[in-house]
Amino acid sequence: MDLSIKNNKKRLWFSQLKQWLPLLLILIVLTLVFSTGLHQYLSFESLKNHRALLIAWTNEHVLLSAFSFMVIYTVAVAVSVPGAVFLTLAGGFLFGPIFGTILVVLSATMGSILLYFAVKTSLGDWFAHKATGWVSRMRQGFQENAFSYLLFLRLVPLFPFWVVNIVPAILGVNPVTFIAATFLGIMPGSLVYVLLGNGLNHVFATHQQPNFGIILDPILFYPLLALASLSLLPVIYRKFIKKK
Repeated sequence: MDLSIKNNKKRLWFSQLKQWLPLLLILIVLTLVFSTGLHQYLSFESLKNHRALLIAWTNEHVLLSAFSFMVIYTVAVAVSVPGAVFLTLAGGFLFGPIFGTILVVLSATMGSILLYFAVKTSLGDWFAHKATGWVSRMRQGFQENAFSYLLFLRLVPLFPFWVVNIVPAILGVNPVTFIAATFLGIMPGSLVYVLLGNGLNHVFATHQQPNFGIILDPILFYPLLALASLSLLPVIYRKFIKKK
């Protein structure tokens, strides 16, 4: 009898460890990044100071540099290290507008997926059991219109990128819906910053600073807002049909 109780406790402990391990690993990596100062390399100054070395290495080892870039970008997004915008600039600067956008979108999507599943595994079930009242209704409403809501949040940068990775996992959004909305929604913004990065040679030559708020410029922001608003039309239509 005692042996059976001990075995049950061990199973419960391993089950809890398995549940929290993905999120724990992300927190460990994030702690290591900040404690070792690696996050300081994700800056415009770092890109400016090492640009000649980076360009030379990229031209000599295209595939290896592309793979390394994707790994670094994916990990940075997965552990939510501030500085992904600088990696996006670097993608445009080193790989050009087309190849750079492809690498950025794929890497950002993969990093988002890793964080999404880590949070969903660790906190998803717990939050589902705790959600009551208006929280439960919000959870249900988000799930019903998940693709439209997520696409809107991806297209319009109203919230930090990591927040839009975590909230869907907590609210129980379907993984396929999350991946599709993320992949499609980050394309326009990624292209804007990759194009900005592609023109950094002129910025470096004139000793200027890139306009990191370019995405909020009315010329770009209003079309993105209009596109994002279209993604909410299915939600508005459902609300209208329910009222009728």
